Order: sequence, then C-alpha cells, then structure tokens
Amino acid sequence: MPFKLLRQGFRRTKALDRILPVQQPLARNYDVIIIGGGGHGLATAYYLAKYHGIRRVAVLERGYLAGGNTARNTAIVRSNYLTPEGVAFYAESISLFKTLSIELDFNIMYSERGHLTLAHTDAAIRTSRWRAEVNKHLGVDSELISPDEIRRLCPQLNLSSKARYPILGALYHPPGAVVRHDAVAWGYAAAAARLGVEIHVDTAVTGIIKDGNRAIGVKTSRGTAHAERILQAVAGSSSHVAEMAGFRLPIRTIPLQACVSQPLKPFLDPIIVSGSLHVYVSQSSRGELVMGGSTDPYPLYASRSTLEFKEGLMAHMLELFPFLAEIKVMRQWAGIADMTPDFSPIMGVTPVDNYFIDAGWGTWGFKATPVCGKRLAEMIANGRPPKLIEPFALNRFQRFVQIGERGAASVGH
Repeated sequence: MPFKLLRQGFRRTKALDRILPVQQPLARNYDVIIIGGGGHGLATAYYLAKYHGIRRVAVLERGYLAGGNTARNTAIVRSNYLTPEGVAFYAESISLFKTLSIELDFNIMYSERGHLTLAHTDAAIRTSRWRAEVNKHLGVDSELISPDEIRRLCPQLNLSSKARYPILGALYHPPGAVVRHDAVAWGYAAAAARLGVEIHVDTAVTGIIKDGNRAIGVKTSRGTAHAERILQAVAGSSSHVAEMAGFRLPIRTIPLQACVSQPLKPFLDPIIVSGSLHVYVSQSSRGELVMGGSTDPYPLYASRSTLEFKEGLMAHMLELFPFLAEIKVMRQWAGIADMTPDFSPIMGVTPVDNYFIDAGWGTWGFKATPVCGKRLAEMIANGRPPKLIEPFALNRFQRFVQIGERGAASVGH
C-alpha cells in the first residue's frame, strides 16, 4: 500500500491535494489557445510555460482530460523508424521520455523492454536490414538478429520452422519501452498548471474566429476566447476542426482497435511486433497482455469494437504463443487514427495565419508526445518551425516531398 494512502486513511480530516486547480471561467484573452487536451496539447502547454515564459495559455478539451487517443493507445515507445527524418525525430522523443519523471516530478512508469519486429518473409528481412542500417547511421541502437538470438531474448515465442509463418529473423531495438499513458498526460497537466496554464475540460470548440485570413480566437460551448496564436492538436478530429478554420487536410480517419487479457504471471519482457501477422503485444506491469493489430480497412469516426478484429488478432496471437489458448480477453477498445498518405505526421504552419497544426499521427502519436510538445512550443514561441519538424510541414504534399514511413509502421503503431 502506498504510504501516502495509508497516511491519508489515518488523518481523515484533510482532503488529498488536488493535482489540478478548480476550473475557472474562460478568460477573454490568452497568448496561446491549444485546442485538444491530450498528451500533445498538454506537453506543448508545459514547454511554452517552462522554457519560453508564455503562461497565459488555455488548453481546451471537449471531453475529460486526455480522454481521446491518449487514453486509447497501447503506450509503446520506440525510434526504429525508416526515414532519416522520422528516426531523428523519435530518437529525441525517447531521450526526453527517459528523464521525464524527473522533469515533471511525476512517475510515468517508463520501462525499457526491447522491441522485436519479427520478419516472416525474405521481403521483411530486407526491410529490417534497411531499417537497421538507417538507424545505426543516425546513432539509434537497432540490428537484424537471427532466430537463435530471438530465442535467447524471448524463449516463449513459437520459433518452429513448421509454423504457418515461420520467424526468419527480427529487427531488434533495445531502447524500445512502454510507458503509462495516463501518467504522461497527468504529469504534463499538473506541471503546466503549476506554471499558470489553464486547463478547461468539457469545453468543446465550435468555431474558429478569423479576421481576414488571420485566426484571432475560438468559439466554445463555454464562451468565446481570443488569442495571439492557436494550436490545433485533436488527433482523430483533425479534419473537422481544420474545416472550421477554413482549410482541408490530406487525412483519412480510421479506427484502430486493441485489447487486454486477464492478468498473468510475468513472462514476456520484450515488446513483440509482427507486421506480416498484423499483431503486436507487450505485458503490462499488472500482468495483462496488451495486444493490437492493424487499423480497420475503412474510414470511420466511431470508436467501437468488433468481433472480427478480435477473432483475427487472437488467431495470430496463438501462432506466436500457442500456450495462451485458454487465456481470456478482458477488455477491448478502439481509438481514432488520422492517417496521412505517407504515414508521417503534419506539424507546423497552416494556410491560416497564426493557426498552427499538429495532426496526421495515425497510430504512433503517443510515442512522440515529449518531442512534439517541445518542438511545437518552440515553433509557437518563435513563429517558425524548428529544423527537426520542418520536413513534416503540411505543404509537403503540394511540393511532392513526402516522408514515406509505411515500411516502419509495422502494424498499428
């Protein structure tokens, strides 16, 4: 039992300290308004206040705090991407994650496990080798390993050559980790609030106020607020909110499902991914197997679960771990993924002046939370994108300079 809880049980007379202050009415004016109270929006608010001295910031969340995709992901962190731009970006994110508990004075439960992307075909082996070389060139720890080395790292895997999809090798990424997703969000929220940032939940943005081509404020379900600069960071609702601002996004919105098993005795340390089987799995600190697969094959704005997903995923899970046949699935859910044509995010300026965007994260937004917050804060404070996120500009689709990350998307993350 945590000592703080035991102490509170004996004291009785004093309520627990609030992590966030009591919500106040919206002010008329702010320096920055952030639409979206998920991990990215909260991280940006924190870095604006902490490192740029911009504290008149309002974070607007239409539901509960970090209740969108931040609450619906599977909390895997890695940097073994395919393009130089993606590898450099996510490598900085992992670096920030490692010290984030100290930075925020909040335990985010960061657990380095190692990440294995299984290869079942010759084509997958070639892609793994390609990714490993790009990673090594940019200083990221990643290598192609043989089945014997896989057996040493994860003896529970079915490595039989008689399997329907035999494992020929794997891309091994030792820094791969899992993090407690709600702890990351609440850690950023608490730290930002201590610096004066206002966090408004149950506050839906219903319109963007413009003066000519310049965004000057927002209309919400709780009133109107004006700001010098506005950031949109709303994940699966990106296209809808961008339409309010008057521009379109090259985004396809589709559900991504996941589930967890009943708690089991710890047996799986590394994170296991198979792009060919469309499955990934890790074991949580509570013993649950956290499992997911590929995105649904059709666009949809509903976060519902399907039996079809569960049946397909469990069939492939049993190919990898046959001994799990009697284990029960306890919970199933879905998030809403906004996918770009090149499987890379959109960050930076928009056709609307003073209106910035953070979108197109598809299925890998959580692992970018710290770097995205840090670099977006730098962009908002200085008025221009830093070099690390320049390649992810919205106008790359007009200039035909896409960043093809599909080969490193693996499955659903």
